[in-house]
This record gives sequence, C-alpha cells and structure tokens, in this order.
Amino acid sequence: MTNRQWTLTDAPIERMPTLANFALRESPVPVPGPGQALARTVYISLDPYQWGYKVKGLERPGDVLHARTVAQVETSNTPDWQPGDFVHCLNGWSEYGLIGAGVPEHAYMKTRRIDPSLGHPSLALGVLGMNGLTAYAGLLVQGQPEPGETVVVSAATGGVGQIVGQLAKIRGCRVVGIVSTEEKMRVAREDLGYDAAVSHLSPDLPGDLAKACPDGVDVYFENVGGRLFDATAALFNRGARMTICGLIGERPDGSSAKGKAALLARSADLRAARRVTVNEHFVGDFVDSHFDRFLADVSRWYAEGRIHYREDIRDGIENAPAAYIDMMQGGNLGKTMIRASAEA
Repeated sequence: MTNRQWTLTDAPIERMPTLANFALRESPVPVPGPGQALARTVYISLDPYQWGYKVKGLERPGDVLHARTVAQVETSNTPDWQPGDFVHCLNGWSEYGLIGAGVPEHAYMKTRRIDPSLGHPSLALGVLGMNGLTAYAGLLVQGQPEPGETVVVSAATGGVGQIVGQLAKIRGCRVVGIVSTEEKMRVAREDLGYDAAVSHLSPDLPGDLAKACPDGVDVYFENVGGRLFDATAALFNRGARMTICGLIGERPDGSSAKGKAALLARSADLRAARRVTVNEHFVGDFVDSHFDRFLADVSRWYAEGRIHYREDIRDGIENAPAAYIDMMQGGNLGKTMIRASAEA
C-alpha cells in the first residue's frame, strides 16, 4: 500500500495559495513501532489559519501540510488505542499517520479518542472541536455578550462563525451575520437563526449593516477584517467588545501579522473614544482552562437541537488543494473538510 501526502513546494509564502504551492507524493504506509498505532485518515480539516503556517515559515518545502484530522485506528501496538477507534489527531494532508509514543504533538491539539455518543466523528473537527472552542471562548469568554445586546459576526456561515451566531442566540442576543451570497444570507437566517444577514458584496454595506443594527453594535466577532471591520466599527456602542479571530480581508498578500497591525491601528481611536475592548484570540490559550466545559455545554446544546452545524465535505484527498483555495476565496458554505477515506 502507498500513502498519498500533499507537501509544500515553497515557503514562506507572502500571498494567497495557488495550485502551484502543492505537490502530491507517494510513500510507503508507515509501520507502527512499540507504543504506536497506525491511523487511517478519514476527514481532513481545512481552515484559514493553516495558511499562516506557510506565511510564517513554520512549514518548509517538502513538509506534509499541517491539518487536524479525524482518523480511524487500523493496527495498534498499544492498549491506548484499539482498532476501529476514531481519534482526533494531526495526520495532516496524508492518508495515513502514526499516533502514540514518540510522535510529535502540538500542546493544544493532542491526540484524543472521539466519543461517538456525542455525534458523528466529523464533528470533532468542527462544532465539537477546535472550531467550537474558538467560537465558545471568543464569544462567551472574551466577548461576554449580555441578553438584548447586538452581536455581529463576519463570515457568519463558516466553520467558526455559524457557531458564534447560535451561541449568541442562546445567550439571548440580537444577532446579525455578514456573509457574501444570497444563499449564505438565507442559510444564516433560516437555518442558523440569525435575526438579520447582510452581504459584504453589497454596494452599500455600511448602510445595510446600519439598518440591521438600529441600536448599534455591542459585540463583534471578527473573522475577516477589511471593509467589514470598517462598516461594523462605525456602529460600535460605548463599551463594545471585539474578538479578532481571523483577518483574511486584511491580508491579501497572505501576511496575517501585517493585517492585524493595520486593523489595530485603525481601531486605536475607537478604543480610546468609545472604550472599545479589542481581544486578540488564540484558541490554544483556552484548551486547558475551557475545553471540558465547552464540550459539555456545546455537545448538550447540539443534542438538544439548539445548535445546528453545517459541513461542506469534499471527497478525495487528491482534491484537497482545490478545495482549500476555494474555501480561502469564500466558496465554502459551512465547515470545510476533505473526506479522505470511508469510515469502517
């Protein structure tokens, strides 16, 4: 058997991805050693943050691309994992990987068994995984919305945004989503329960957003930046809170650091004049302190039907680069992932 893996052709990359940045290679399927197990990748998470690894030079030419994955244990030399177990791990853009003794892990993305009683295994990459924790911590811990306040969410139907909006509704807020297409506006209102949705493609985004937020904006969950931030910031009430999660609209060249600096510079007057609190969000800061509480709360709300979650699943590891580029350009509707193989 062979193990197909997508690797990087060049880095660091100060621009958005193209197909030329990816190369598919084949290698033997790894053999687990003592204390290890072989895990076959079932789902690969595609997320905007992954491009930051290339921009910052954390991945080099020839490296297998980083990604969180859901995998199923095939063979095991450890009692920690049994064949058939579903695990959340870091196989990356690869059909197979090793887990267990001696396999490097990220401090906040450790390999863990997926509890099938909580829902479909793919949810561990979305609403019941790091996307869910990102939304939970960024909104409820940092944003601290109060009942009756107005919460605005950019990229409101994406992997994180759709959860943020529904958490805000659970908290009793008026929720407004910023999306692109008419279809995404419909999904935001009808499927996710947003009170209103506007399109950033509108020639009058500031006017549309002002109509949707007649009482101003109290909490803003920022997934995009750019003109979306400018339109929302003009409506901030005194004492508003903003969580900066993603800034793809601030970094057309791929540089998140430059984008964040630009946005913070533009928000300096707002922070001083209106006492707006700006929180930079890094989900790793909340894993130890909030993951267990998040999983208990959100899995319960999901089971009760209070949170709905939309997935955008593309089939075939060979299609990963095209799917990633499409997602980065806003072509997804929901949490984007690759189905690399079938569940056993």
